[in-house]
Amino acid sequence: MAKGEGAESSSAAGLLPTGILQPGERPAQVKKEPKKKQQLSICNKLCYAVGGAPYQVTGCALGFFLQIYLLDVALVTPFSASIILFVGRAWDAVTDPLVGFCISKSPWTQLGRLMPWIIFSTPLAVIAYFLIWFVPDFSQGQTLWYLIFYCLFETLVTCFHVPYSALTMFISTEQSERDSATAYRMTVEVLGTVLGTAIQGQIVGQANAPCLHYPNESSLAPESANRTHSTTSLKQTQNAYLLAAGVIASIYVICAIILTLGVREQREPYEAQKTEQISFVRGLRLVMSHGPYVKLIAGFLFTSLAFMLVEGNFALFCTYTLGFPNEFQNLLLAIMLSATFTIPIWQWFLTRFGKKTAVYVGISSAVPFLILVALMESNLFVTYVVAIAAGVSVAAAFLLPWSMLPDVVDDFHLKHPNCHDSEPIFFSFYVFFTKFASGVSLGISTLSLDFAGYKPRGCSQPSLVKFTLKMLVTMAPIIFILLGLFLFKLYPINEEKRRQNKKALQALQDEASSSACSDSDSTELASIL
Repeated sequence: MAKGEGAESSSAAGLLPTGILQPGERPAQVKKEPKKKQQLSICNKLCYAVGGAPYQVTGCALGFFLQIYLLDVALVTPFSASIILFVGRAWDAVTDPLVGFCISKSPWTQLGRLMPWIIFSTPLAVIAYFLIWFVPDFSQGQTLWYLIFYCLFETLVTCFHVPYSALTMFISTEQSERDSATAYRMTVEVLGTVLGTAIQGQIVGQANAPCLHYPNESSLAPESANRTHSTTSLKQTQNAYLLAAGVIASIYVICAIILTLGVREQREPYEAQKTEQISFVRGLRLVMSHGPYVKLIAGFLFTSLAFMLVEGNFALFCTYTLGFPNEFQNLLLAIMLSATFTIPIWQWFLTRFGKKTAVYVGISSAVPFLILVALMESNLFVTYVVAIAAGVSVAAAFLLPWSMLPDVVDDFHLKHPNCHDSEPIFFSFYVFFTKFASGVSLGISTLSLDFAGYKPRGCSQPSLVKFTLKMLVTMAPIIFILLGLFLFKLYPINEEKRRQNKKALQALQDEASSSACSDSDSTELASIL
């Protein structure tokens, strides 16, 4: 045998250990190694989790303080404030599915499909956020000013948060790893709400402008002196809001940088193959016709609405109904710290007893405390106890929706295996419904205060205003929570179904990976022969 022929035979034998191929026989390869699990390091999970803080820090500041800022600092009328709050939230809701669809159609880059949206939206978002808390010198177009910059910021933060939410499906294909990363994320997000509450509340709380005595109220000080002192203090309060906005904007930028540097999008081989291109209308129809998704968002729509009503009216409720004008920022801090420490407990609970059980136990635990708030007299100690206890339920409301959404997406992929660009639509439409409902609730609650006779920066409010605030913070949320829990009875993905879906998806991925490997082997063999 010639030297060249021996080398060629040796090379072929190394590739084909079984010997000469018969017609139609598939070449035998080195035994396929079992697929390695995509384990995420603690650093990966932390960098991913930090990306959730900007949305929560800014959202907490806006949710808890924007209403009282518009009414008592910017001195916008209650009717105008209701328009700003409703249109801003409604616009924010509309942008979520639109941005989600645009992301699903975005081309892949070296940074991925999602990261470019996060990077380029960040600097514009922080500018718009800062201008929300700026009081312009003119008074004629104030409503338009706040409406424009509120809507602009909500659009830009959507361009950050929708791709970030969809990133959950691309940090790992392992469901346990995604759940673990989600727990990290929820912990950091609750910490973000603590930061937002602490920064906004403590900075602003140190510069509260004095209340105004209206003509029908008794006042020991002359009205002119009261007005002069009030004007000076009001300017200090406005500057305090600007300082808080600057600090929060800096946190937004730092978190975005950590997320960008510490997280990389991953895609499975079967997802990297050519996928089915769907139109917006068809994508929307497929998503909204998926039964488990509809039932999940319907349940969380009402429970989220309950907590948003409390969030939007809590500052006014503490100030005028409970009579603690200088304590509401500390009460908020107590709620959020309690929620932060409870997140790991709920993560353990849902892995031990299941996610549906965690929903029933966690969210329903808020009801007794809301009833207690509705019935009790003004008592600061009891209020703090209730606030700390309510944080337990807030933690469950934070964690569970984002922990359950990936299960719905997995179930959808099993029924539509060729539609792998639907993740942003799923996440964005969930946010769409909750934000739209939030806009409606805030608009209606602010209008209710207007009809009840709310007095901006009044030292006291009519009894009807106090009663309205109590209903908005206690009885209305209780009704929404009970409706949401009833709808969760219809949600079909329990722990057994979730395990079945996981096995089926793993089999699908292994089959696709094996098929891709076979195609690669055939191409390599053809080039050798």
